Amino acid sequence: MLSTEKLAGLRLQLLEEKSELEAHLEQNDHLGLERGHAHESMGELSSYDNHPADEATELYEREKDNALLEHYKLELYNVNQALEAMENGTYGKCAVCGKEIPLERLEALPNTTYCIEHSPDQVTSHKRPVEEGVLMPPFGKFDMDEKDESVAFDAEDSWQTVAQWGTSDTPSDLAFPQDDYQDVYVEADENIGYVEDYENFVGNDMYGKNITVYPNPQHEKYEDSLDEEGIMTSFGDLPAYEHDPYVDRDDKQRN
Repeated sequence: MLSTEKLAGLRLQLLEEKSELEAHLEQNDHLGLERGHAHESMGELSSYDNHPADEATELYEREKDNALLEHYKLELYNVNQALEAMENGTYGKCAVCGKEIPLERLEALPNTTYCIEHSPDQVTSHKRPVEEGVLMPPFGKFDMDEKDESVAFDAEDSWQTVAQWGTSDTPSDLAFPQDDYQDVYVEADENIGYVEDYENFVGNDMYGKNITVYPNPQHEKYEDSLDEEGIMTSFGDLPAYEHDPYVDRDDKQRN
């Protein structure tokens, strides 16, 4: 049993903690979270003229404020529960098992109404936000690049399309600087609309004949890479006897 003197001292601590918490919440206007929109706490009317990086910073600060506000409210709730237990004459006994709470625990944590065995704070939640199932790095389950024979328009392609309008990156953020600011994003040099490099500068008619090479920067880059490696094609050298196109050889066999 707690002595009257000990109980009075603990009650005084709880009242002081309650007063400090209430004053703190009132002074900072509940961290600005009782307003209608985040813009109101920042003095902004909209996000229209704000940089995406600035918006991300404000979002992070808003999330931090939410976490702090929940913490303060929980502390205030625990203090009120402890004061109510004092009024009911149940303070110092565990709300779950009814056993006496050691005095050392009450002195260290006056607002507790649980013994250490039944303290809800010792339960660690392993639940993760449902969004993590979609937003796994880099693009979650909507990234098709690692799947065989997939040329689908996936989440990475969506990001690249949006990134063409500008990002918060600068040329110094990339390992290989780009020539144009519209290309300052990850894998900006990835082929768009075709898979193999040669598909961008080689064409034929509807019958698979009249193969034509259309010189362009991609063709020059492709030729330079082959010359550097000393090979005939991107998949290696052709056998020495393969001088004729495969289509012509098939035609001769049919004749």
